[in-house]
Amino acid sequence: MSESALPSDPLALFAAWFADVHAAGLAEPNAMVLATASGDGVPSARLVLLKGYGPQGFRFFTNLGSHKGHDLAENPRAALVFPWHPLYRQVRVAGPVAELTRDESAAYFRTRPYGSRLGAWASEHQSGVIRGRDELERRYAEVAARWPDPAAGQPPGAPGGDDADVVPLPGFWGGYRVVPESIEFWQGRRDRLHDRIRYRREAVAGGADGFGEWTAERLSP
Repeated sequence: MSESALPSDPLALFAAWFADVHAAGLAEPNAMVLATASGDGVPSARLVLLKGYGPQGFRFFTNLGSHKGHDLAENPRAALVFPWHPLYRQVRVAGPVAELTRDESAAYFRTRPYGSRLGAWASEHQSGVIRGRDELERRYAEVAARWPDPAAGQPPGAPGGDDADVVPLPGFWGGYRVVPESIEFWQGRRDRLHDRIRYRREAVAGGADGFGEWTAERLSP
């Protein structure tokens, strides 16, 4: 990566790399490691799926009462890693986290498959201990009976087959956005002389989205 060819906005570079990942046919190209920490600093990490990005941040959705939800309630900061190993690339993002509005979460929830929406309700106490899988499947059957699939037994496109609003958004489910303070792009090179370009910005009162301009800098590998 040449500094002279870098865009001023890191999201432009992320978009180009994300397109490359899709073009390469990687499985789950939007999979990312989400790292959080509790209020007393105990870290945890897990894979989640990116569900959109833009100037306001990188979005994902989850159970608000899950382990990560508790972490973010106590310590609303996070780090993301996109591990695109086959392309010898990696992107790291870090910054504060904000919860999405209920309208934003509901709009996304309606796009999920019917079964996935039922699954969100069935796993109300995500990260909590359950007695066994039977308990989970029983809960799923209960919510399926509560909100039957209107498309069941009907040909595609049949009147009344739209199930988008049948299963409501649970009160315990929603989305977050990681607002980037820094974005680092890593490109593998020979002899471990890897390219590492980090964009960073500082919080500034009155700045766009509360931040100043981006600064790009090369890091030693």
